[in-house]
Amino acid sequence: MEIDPLSDAKIIESWGKNARQWVIAVRDGQIESRRQITDQAILDAVLSRSPRSVLDIGCGEGWLARELAVANIHVIGIDVVPGLVEVALHAGDGDFRVISYEELAAGKLSVSVDVIVCNFALLGKESVEGVFSAARMLLNQPGLFIIQTLHPVMVCGDLPYRDGWREGSWAGLNPDFTDPAPWYFRTFESWTKLFVDSEFRLLEIREPIHPKTGKPASVIFVAEPV
Repeated sequence: MEIDPLSDAKIIESWGKNARQWVIAVRDGQIESRRQITDQAILDAVLSRSPRSVLDIGCGEGWLARELAVANIHVIGIDVVPGLVEVALHAGDGDFRVISYEELAAGKLSVSVDVIVCNFALLGKESVEGVFSAARMLLNQPGLFIIQTLHPVMVCGDLPYRDGWREGSWAGLNPDFTDPAPWYFRTFESWTKLFVDSEFRLLEIREPIHPKTGKPASVIFVAEPV
């Protein structure tokens, strides 16, 4: 059965195909915005809250977990792509597991942490809604939900500013990447509503500024359960 090209399932398929290329891109510092601003921005956001434990949802090859481990933070990392989790496990400094967002929403992960972090890892529609529905039950009290994602205003482009699926692109990365993953665009209003509907209170919104363009490179939401 052919996968819908604009769907959560297609995102998983694409990342599975490109896992090896992604590991190389991250470890070789091929993504300028990450080198310049967004990697440090998410680290600063998490470390500013002084957590003892963190759940990294969509952990990829585990770079964030390794950085947090330096600060003696216990990190559990989950990802749906076995190839990425295998690399993360090999590198160490974390408890890494293959778990899908759907399994997370169904209660297949039984942990309690001080902070849940999603760093550019919430790209779908139903899968993201499932993460939000599960997040409250995985947090200690008090606990925080921290998300870094694409800045809606900056990535809207010439398309209408409204929620909806968009085709993906590997622009700026090496040509070994294939079959780009689609992603679900959300407006600021939609992101805010998702927090409210999931019984979270937004405490802070950060907009890390790219040092070269002077424009937001991303947006970071920091929220707590109501």
